[in-house]
Amino acid sequence: MVDSHFTVEVLISNKLQARDPEGEVILSDLIHKGGYDNVTEVRTGKLLMMEVEAQDEVHAKDLVFKMCNELRLYNPVAHAMRIEVREER
Repeated sequence: MVDSHFTVEVLISNKLQARDPEGEVILSDLIHKGGYDNVTEVRTGKLLMMEVEAQDEVHAKDLVFKMCNELRLYNPVAHAMRIEVREER
């Protein structure tokens, strides 16, 4: 079977119980100082966009999940990770 190309997004964010110093600075030093007091919280994260060759969406997602864990692209103690297959090319 010929593999297809998939665009896969990996969103890595701080878990809710973990502090987010970068988000706190963005909120206080940029957003609130800019007059947007109705914004009450900012959480930061990383977005990785990957082009993956796989048999199907399930295999693409499984491959990226395995890679993220084996290569320690995130810390499961402090971070949450969400993987989404966006499109097949």
